[in-house]
Amino acid sequence: MTRIAVFVGSLREESINKYLAKNLERLAPEGTEFNFVNLNLPLFNQDVEASNYPADAQAGKDIVEVADGVLFVTPEYNRSTPGVLKNAIDWISRPWGSNSFAGKPVGVVGASVGPVGTAIAQSDMRHILAFLETKQMGQPEIYVANATELFDEKGILTDERWLKNLQNYIDIFVAWVEKEK
Repeated sequence: MTRIAVFVGSLREESINKYLAKNLERLAPEGTEFNFVNLNLPLFNQDVEASNYPADAQAGKDIVEVADGVLFVTPEYNRSTPGVLKNAIDWISRPWGSNSFAGKPVGVVGASVGPVGTAIAQSDMRHILAFLETKQMGQPEIYVANATELFDEKGILTDERWLKNLQNYIDIFVAWVEKEK
C-alpha cells in the first residue's frame, strides 16, 4: 500500500484542481491510497500554535506523517500559490522542530483556466518545499492550461491527450514514492 497525502489548493466544491486530483486518484496504480488534507483551516497564528493547536491542522499533520508521499495540486492565484495552500503548509510544518514534510517525496501539479497553466505557482511551491526539506520529483511536469474545457460536468477528464499525460505522471510519481520509502 502506498499512501499519498493530497493537498488541493482550492476550497471550491467544483474546483478544477479538485477534479485534477480526483482523476489522478482514479488513474493511480492499484494499491495506492489518496488521503485528502482539509485546507479549510484558521489563519496561521504563532500564539495559537503554542497554546491551542487546531484539531483540523493536527489531522493534516497526522495524514502527512503516515503518508509515503505528498501530492500538491495547486491553482494559480495572482501569479502565485493560493493562500489556503500556504496556510495549510505553515500549520503542518509547525510547531518549530516538528516539520511533518521533512524527508517526504513530493510532487506538484496544477490546472488553470488560463493559457499559462500553473507554472508560476508551481515554481513558488518548489521554493517553499525546498525549505521544508522535501524530496521533490522534478519530471514529468503537469501544467494543465485552459482546463475548464477538459472536464465533463461530473469532473471526469475527457481529453485523451491529458489522460495519457496524467497516467504517465501518476505512474512515475507512485513508482518514485515507492522507491523513496
